[in-house]
Amino acid sequence: MQIEPFKIAIDDAAIADLKDRLARTRWPDQPFDAGWELGTDIAYLRELVEHWRTRFDWRAQERALNAFPQFRASVGGETIHFLHLRGRGPKPLPLVVTHGWPGSFAEMVKLAPLLADPAAHGGDAADAFDVVVPSLPGYGFSSKPKRRGMSPFQIAALWTELMQGLGYPRFGAQGGDWGSAVSVCLGFKHPAQLLGIHLNFISSSFAPPLSERERPLEPEEQAFLDARSRWFDAEAGYNRIQATKPQTLGYGLNDSPAGLAAWIAEKFRSWMDCGGEIERSLGKDELLTNISIYWFTETISSSFRIYNEVRTQPLRFQSGERVIVPTALAIFPKEIPMPPRKYVERIFDVVQWTEMPRGGHFAALEEPRLLAEDVRRFFRRFR
Repeated sequence: MQIEPFKIAIDDAAIADLKDRLARTRWPDQPFDAGWELGTDIAYLRELVEHWRTRFDWRAQERALNAFPQFRASVGGETIHFLHLRGRGPKPLPLVVTHGWPGSFAEMVKLAPLLADPAAHGGDAADAFDVVVPSLPGYGFSSKPKRRGMSPFQIAALWTELMQGLGYPRFGAQGGDWGSAVSVCLGFKHPAQLLGIHLNFISSSFAPPLSERERPLEPEEQAFLDARSRWFDAEAGYNRIQATKPQTLGYGLNDSPAGLAAWIAEKFRSWMDCGGEIERSLGKDELLTNISIYWFTETISSSFRIYNEVRTQPLRFQSGERVIVPTALAIFPKEIPMPPRKYVERIFDVVQWTEMPRGGHFAALEEPRLLAEDVRRFFRRFR
């Protein structure tokens, strides 16, 4: 496996083009009493776009990201970008941490140092990890797959090859959103390489068998399925279009930075524990750093395709199939509807279940310390 050091270096012309496009945004109308009910509020988006155009300093964010050791590797015909933080402790445990959508590797820049160097952040050096944070194929500075078929199962195979190429025959996995799906696929298809998986989300794409031969649903399990159905009816329009016609959506968002910001910002507001105010949980610069990565790398369209892959290749468990590696769940209260423990235990060997006091879908950004401590606690059993 060929590995090369990598630094982010966006051309000055690309930054100037972004600012020019932002200045020429053609704004739609909005009913005066709509707020966020119809989608991204125009007043907030105007403020965010103006900040992006006049005050946001990409070069400062670029320098901050480049302070992390970054690499690109040729893996399974793809070029995978990743952060690699060597642990500072007596025996660091290798851990691959996977982001989701609409996140990026930048989602993990608060979490990764807490895991790699716990003693520097009030923890125990014995809990150190060698942390690998890849960018999903089609995201950020990883390559865009030229052919269809890059499902979480294929990504899990790439991650196994990547970790073994880095000298880690056995490792742990952590993730939320699509990172959860990839981590589950690692545990399901590559158990010999996995120590355990830690999840802060369970994808609705993973469904246990519920045939007449299985244990009947209990009331709390049925209540979860009902809540998830209501959530999909109210909130999952993005999912349906990204799963069915991702290419059509990609044209507009790849061409309009204001449109891209509207599409992504609304998800952060809806899925964070922020009480409807994004900046209670995430500053404008953090939000725009993530959006800028999509913009400068032109990966918003390719990032959608995983939704279509899962739609055409459902991640369904058959009767008798299980994820046999030990599994931990961290449940954040403002997360998208999560299943109860009994439902999860139908297919997972759950050995740790933590209900967090606060936080939402973007746990690594919102509550990195809570997440880091839960990850440390789970993986102590494997040291």
